[in-house]
Amino acid sequence: MGFTLFTGIIGFFVSFLVTFIGVSWWINVGSKLGFMSRDMNKPGEVYAVNAGGVWVSVGASFGVLTIIAFHRHVFNEDFYLAEYMALSLLLFMASFLGFLDDILGWKKGLRVWQRVIFMAPLALPLVVIKAGVTTVAIPFLGRVDLGLLYPLVLVPIGVLGASNAYNMLAGYNGLEATLGIILFSSAAIYAYMKGITVAVSVSLVMLAALIAFLLYNKYPAKVFPGNSMTYGVGAYYASTVILGNFEKFGVFLFTLYFIEFLLFIRGLKNHVYKENFGKPRPDGTLDEPYDKVYSLTHLAIKIQKKIRGKATEKGVVATISIMQLIVAILAFLIAPIV
Repeated sequence: MGFTLFTGIIGFFVSFLVTFIGVSWWINVGSKLGFMSRDMNKPGEVYAVNAGGVWVSVGASFGVLTIIAFHRHVFNEDFYLAEYMALSLLLFMASFLGFLDDILGWKKGLRVWQRVIFMAPLALPLVVIKAGVTTVAIPFLGRVDLGLLYPLVLVPIGVLGASNAYNMLAGYNGLEATLGIILFSSAAIYAYMKGITVAVSVSLVMLAALIAFLLYNKYPAKVFPGNSMTYGVGAYYASTVILGNFEKFGVFLFTLYFIEFLLFIRGLKNHVYKENFGKPRPDGTLDEPYDKVYSLTHLAIKIQKKIRGKATEKGVVATISIMQLIVAILAFLIAPIV
């Protein structure tokens, strides 16, 4: 664990620097090219550079490659080489798909059926190397060996599901990055406690990239993550859980995204294809966009108005972040006993 933690820390700093420098450059270039999107939670015409999240994937990939380089050239060992390379490839594939969506334009990007087709191969890098352990603990059934069902069915479902789910709870300055920071901080701590070396290092790498991105994406945002980040980070999270073989903890930690999906289905049943954004007032506060709750962001607006008498964009992010922290604490308490 000592060498792995050391390389993970080196990868952390490389990931942070590459992301920080890359996003800064992208903001300047995107502004000059007019690659901007309107900030929907603010009154008036407020814009920020779009698709900056692609640098999260670039930075994290450089961090992973740094870890590989240290193990190969310094320690002269092939330590999880296949897993690291597969993870880097998967991250680039997911981020590229998201970038296509971003450059085609919001609401004019890939259609749902096109996304399903293009995202289907995302899990191939993990399937090819037969990532994870086929024996899993299932509540009430105990440990069950799923055999080929695990790499050929469950791994793709996990990667595609997490990639899409992470993209659903978004739309507010700093929200996606903050939730990602909580997810990967929790994953890194849990993996360290359990001695899961590969999961510690890859979690640290993504954690660094998200921290660097948040410096530019926090309220008021200079850059938006776009699908370039959300697809990549979601797929990367699922891959981290699979490689670390801590599915119980990882799935529970993702609880908010399951709730978001159920709220999305609720909207479809009511013939509403929901948007997460609030309705901005001239003073910058937010109102609910619908009469009913179709997203956790809508619930956060209601909670704030109930407690504070008003809702703000920063308040929405803080409320949902607190929810995620509570889920993380419960995950640490429940995972060892499930």
